[in-house]
Formats: sequence, structure tokens, C-alpha cells
Amino acid sequence: MKKILLLCDGENFPSGAIRFIRKMRESGPVYVKGLFFTPIDIQEMMPVSFIPVAGPYVKLKENEKMLVHKSQERFTEAFESRGIKYDIHPHIGEWDRDLFVKESRFADLVIISEELFCINLMEAQPNYFMMEALRASECPVVVVPENFKSIEQIALAYDGGKECMHAIKQFVYLFPDLLELPAEFVHIKKEPGSEIPEKALLREYTFSHFEAQYTFKLHFDPKKYLTSWLGNKKNVFLVSGSFSRSAVSNTFKKSFADCVIADRTCPVFIAHFS
Repeated sequence: MKKILLLCDGENFPSGAIRFIRKMRESGPVYVKGLFFTPIDIQEMMPVSFIPVAGPYVKLKENEKMLVHKSQERFTEAFESRGIKYDIHPHIGEWDRDLFVKESRFADLVIISEELFCINLMEAQPNYFMMEALRASECPVVVVPENFKSIEQIALAYDGGKECMHAIKQFVYLFPDLLELPAEFVHIKKEPGSEIPEKALLREYTFSHFEAQYTFKLHFDPKKYLTSWLGNKKNVFLVSGSFSRSAVSNTFKKSFADCVIADRTCPVFIAHFS
């Protein structure tokens, strides 16, 4: 059995993530824990600072809690109807990074909506809260688009480093049922003629785990063209390395994982090395 931590905020119920978990359940038992929080809409709160009474703030907070309770009801119905074991964390409040870190430490996998996560606060994804969750999580994370249907092939980003190999290994441990699907190990470099690092060792590993695997290199800027390359594939699942740069760094230098998430191209699996 795998323990999954599903993050939800306010009324932004992650239907795509629910379908992803149901697909996982088809291959083996899972236990899902829902962590719900209530991010206040900053635009709604701006005029409150000029009002000398707490009434508007209290009313807004109560409305947020009501929306969370509705999401919790949908969460319960989604898993009870499929016989999936679940629980709901008693916390209902604003985003709590420390609580999330602790809960992720005792989970096998975190799942987040690729487009709805904290969208009331910041519409463009990955927003600040998603980046913080991806960096802080102490277990692998899957970011799932709302239009998720199924998985028919795997694309694994490879650069020869320990971070990407750690992510590949975590994927193997967590999704053994997907290892029979076509898997492409892709080394992407803008420079022509670059060799795939440690190709022989990579092939040894991949032949040990994947039924149908291919290793090749692409010569383009992944931040510009990876999403279109992935978009031409049907129901693909991208496996990426760690997402550990600071929020300030991400503001000025986007990774290819940022671009895939922003375009809602496909589910993305992200795992930290440490």
C-alpha cells in the first residue's frame, strides 16, 4: 500500500489528481490523506486593511472554511465510492509550510493540481505556493493537469547527474505497474554533438527495469521546445529531477519543468535527491 498526500486549497478541487489516484488504485492499494487549507484572496483582502473593524475579515475567513468543507465532501465521495482508504487532516487554515513538510516526510507521494493549486492567490503556474511545496516536500511529488485521462508512455529527462537518477529510481519504486509502457530516456542539449553521459551504465539500469525503453538525445533548448515535443505524444508522463532552487532564482531563471507545468502539458513527477 502507498500513502498519498493530496493537497487542496479552498474551492479548487483537483479533479485531475483524483482521477490520477484512481488509476494508481487499479494497480494496487493506496491510502489517501487530504490536507486542506484556506488561502485568502489577496485582492479581496486589500480593502479590509482600511476598515477599522474585523467583521469583513472574519466573514471572509468563514466563507473560505465553507468552501474547504465542500471540497472535503467531494474528496470523501470520490474515494468512498471506489472503496479507497482515505483520511482528512483536521487542519483547516492558511498555508502552513511546516505542517506540509512534516506530513510529506511520512508519505510516499504528494499530489498537486497542475493548474488549480492556489490559483486564487497567483494565477500563473507554477506560482509561489506551488514552488514552495515542490521545494519543501520530503517525498516525491506528482503535479497533475485537470484534463488528465490516462498514461500510455513515459518520458524521462536524463543528464547523467545524481538528481535525475534519483528521480528515475523513485519512479521505478513508486510506479512498477508503468514500467511495461514505452519509456524514452531523453538527453537534451542545445549544443550539437554532445554525448549521452554514462550511456552504458544507463542502459544497464533501464534494461533491468523497463520493458520497452529507448535512449536518445535531442538538440534544442528544452525551455523553449520541450512542451511542444511532449504535446505531440499521447498521454505522456514526464519524470524530472529535483526542483530545489530558491523562489528568487525561479523568478529569474525558469527550468523546463516550470515550462511544462505552466503549459499544463502532462503530469510531472519530481523527486529531490536529499
